[in-house]
Amino acid sequence: MSEPVQAVVFDVGRVIIQWDLRHLFAQLIDDRDELDWFCANVVTEEWHFEHDAGRPLDEMVPERKAMFPDHAHLIDAYRHRFLDTIPGPVPGTAQLIEALVARGMPLYAITNFGDEFWEEFFPSEPVLGHFRDIVVSGREKLAKPDPAIFRLAERRFGHAASAMLFVDDNPANIAAAAALGWQTHHFSNAELLRRDLLERSLL
Repeated sequence: MSEPVQAVVFDVGRVIIQWDLRHLFAQLIDDRDELDWFCANVVTEEWHFEHDAGRPLDEMVPERKAMFPDHAHLIDAYRHRFLDTIPGPVPGTAQLIEALVARGMPLYAITNFGDEFWEEFFPSEPVLGHFRDIVVSGREKLAKPDPAIFRLAERRFGHAASAMLFVDDNPANIAAAAALGWQTHHFSNAELLRRDLLERSLL
C-alpha cells in the first residue's frame, strides 16, 4: 500500500494550461496544408523542446531563420507571441488545485518550460501562486524525463519521492518518476484526477 501523500506535484503544460503551437500559427497561416507543413518542419515541438532544455532563444531563432528564410516573420512570431500558443486553461484543473489548497496540501510543480517564456508566462497564470516551489527545466538545464530533474525536485521540495504524487500528461515522464519511487497519476482530464485524489483521501 502506498504511503500517505505529503505533497502533490503538477506538470504545467497540458495539465494546468492547454498548449498548442498551432493555436498561434493558425492565426497567421490561412492555408491548412501550409500550416501542417510549417508545424511539422519549421517551428516544431521537437525544436521548441531545445528551449525547454535550456538553449537560449538568441541562439535558436537566428539559426532557424537562416534555415528557413522565407518563414522568418513566422519564426519571429514564435519568439514574441508565445502566450498565443496557450488556448486557455485545462478545464477543471484550477478548481482541483484550489480544493487541495483548501485542504492544506503542499503543492509544487516540475515543468518543461523555457526560461525566457516562463518569465512571460508565469505572471499570466494566477493559480501558479499556490505553488510553494516550481522546478523549471529551462532554468535548470534539465528536462523531463531525465531522472536528474526529479532528484533535484525531491531535494528542493523537501519530501521523499515516495511521499509525493506526481501528475503529468506525458507517459515517459510518468515512467521516469515511478522508476524513482514517486507516486504518479497519468493525467488525461481533471475528472479522472479528481477521482484519484478522492480515492487517496486528498479531497
